[in-house]
Amino acid sequence: GLENRLNQDGLRYRLNRTQKEADEVGRLGDLPGFTVSLPLIGKTYLGPPKVASVWEALGFTATSNNEARQAEKIKAIEKARDAIKGVKGGKGKEIRSEWLDKYGYPRLVGSGGIFYADQLSTDKQPMGGFNMGKSGTIWPVPDVVAAGTYGGDKGWGMKKKGTAVDGLPKVDKI
Repeated sequence: GLENRLNQDGLRYRLNRTQKEADEVGRLGDLPGFTVSLPLIGKTYLGPPKVASVWEALGFTATSNNEARQAEKIKAIEKARDAIKGVKGGKGKEIRSEWLDKYGYPRLVGSGGIFYADQLSTDKQPMGGFNMGKSGTIWPVPDVVAAGTYGGDKGWGMKKKGTAVDGLPKVDKI
């Protein structure tokens, strides 16, 4: 079903590793398992799951954030940035500059507003949250999260680049 379809694109379903990723990490602790034939159920495998640690098996460190998901987040940001039409076919690209002047950040019209790309500690490239050049933290965070928040291309560091998330130049407020 849905899990198999998502796995074809390398995406995880319900925090579970794809079949390829699961095969790469192998069975927990390399412990043996066995297959039994049960009435009503049929052939069933009994043994350790294909996870990297017991914490992942319990769900504490399980994540849907793999390389394929990170690539999809980047594609979604680009799609929102390059959208021409706004919400429900309304004004879009033509009001971006006005929006930036008025509010200080661009409105990504393709998504009905700012596209949120969550910043996860397992991201290879810092995402920086809402892609508005604004972000922050209140708790100690891993380095990749701090890099996205304060110095990445999408967090506060975006302002150092000289353009807004959708490529519009910065506006000096009077």
